[in-house]
Amino acid sequence: MTERQILVAANWKMNGTLETIRPLLQSVIQGLEGIKSEMVICPPSVYISELATLLDGTQIKLGAQNVSHLEKGAYTGEVSSLMLKDFACQYVIVGHSERRALYGENDRRVAEKFIAVQTNAMTPILCVGELLEERESNSTEEVIARQLDAVIELAGIAAFKNAVIAYEPVWAIGTGKTATPEQAQEVHEFIRLRLARHDNQTADIVRILYGGSVNAGNAEQLFEMADIDGGLIGGASLVAEDFLTICRAMR
Repeated sequence: MTERQILVAANWKMNGTLETIRPLLQSVIQGLEGIKSEMVICPPSVYISELATLLDGTQIKLGAQNVSHLEKGAYTGEVSSLMLKDFACQYVIVGHSERRALYGENDRRVAEKFIAVQTNAMTPILCVGELLEERESNSTEEVIARQLDAVIELAGIAAFKNAVIAYEPVWAIGTGKTATPEQAQEVHEFIRLRLARHDNQTADIVRILYGGSVNAGNAEQLFEMADIDGGLIGGASLVAEDFLTICRAMR
């Protein structure tokens, strides 16, 4: 089995002002010594330029929370992958459950965004996950398979060699609830096996993150699971010491 480096990605969502993010980043940067996991911060798009400057020269990589599936044109309010590339973004979140639920992004659109990110040499973080009612009706695997297959069909399995997957049970996002390490591992293993149906090598190297109320108290147990390769962190990433504690959690 390939030794996959732990990746911890911060999704700040629509939080922060210049007054708050500057000291937050300063505290994170001051606490980097000894951290071996790969770290990414995805701020609101208006702060990408600011973070590109503040993170320059550090081990922390810059990401974005969303992107248009189109490269340019009369699309007021949209941001293209080419624009994100201008600011040294290396990762882009696509298909987050909030984008799917609140902004109507379907599986096809998510797959198009996945391709747009890779077209400009960045790495998509593809979010997949089930609603509470889907878990309670034992449809978790069916939902995950549909979301993965939509991207495989449009981009091809080889595209996952330069991608990250984040499993985020929707019922555990921002609720304080979290899947047990064993529950999360079960779905992560399913995701890897789903990819392996097309290509074993790709399935072995792709990193699969867990995103669902990961915090300083549960990160170590989650990351100990064989198929959990890090976390997509929401609220805990807005507290420097919590985020650093998560980043220190290793297998």
